[in-house]
Amino acid sequence: MRGFVKTVTALSGYLNAIAGTSLILLMVLTIVDVVLRGFNKPILGTYELVGLAGAVAIGFSMPRTSLLRGHIYVDSLIALFPRRVRNGFNVATRVVVLVLFFLTGWNLFAYADDLRKSGEVSLTLQFPFYPVVYGIGICCFFQCLVLICDLIKIKERSYE
Repeated sequence: MRGFVKTVTALSGYLNAIAGTSLILLMVLTIVDVVLRGFNKPILGTYELVGLAGAVAIGFSMPRTSLLRGHIYVDSLIALFPRRVRNGFNVATRVVVLVLFFLTGWNLFAYADDLRKSGEVSLTLQFPFYPVVYGIGICCFFQCLVLICDLIKIKERSYE
């Protein structure tokens, strides 16, 4: 089980690096576009690229953020309960969220396939949307693996 958790941790780091790179490119593109607009030479398709890069940054950072429990959650009430009740609550929520992300990933793959078949592209740059949607779908499936790691940690009593 430790090997599985370590592998998921390492892979989530790679996905997070992609998210970080996307965020840096998004910021650089925005800054360069603003500067060039001052010279009346804006970068064509900046709005589209920023939107796609933002989607990549959010989607690809999700598994690592969840693994490190860097998201915002309120557990004030849950902290008052004994460990066994807290673990039961954590297992129940992880299972529900695991199903949610699996269904989301499944539907994103179906949507990306529809986009690919229809040839849907962005307005200005004619960039296809489906690779980004497939990427976020993969991240949803990877999020399921992160949630399985959480369940393993709860079972091994190393989650807290």
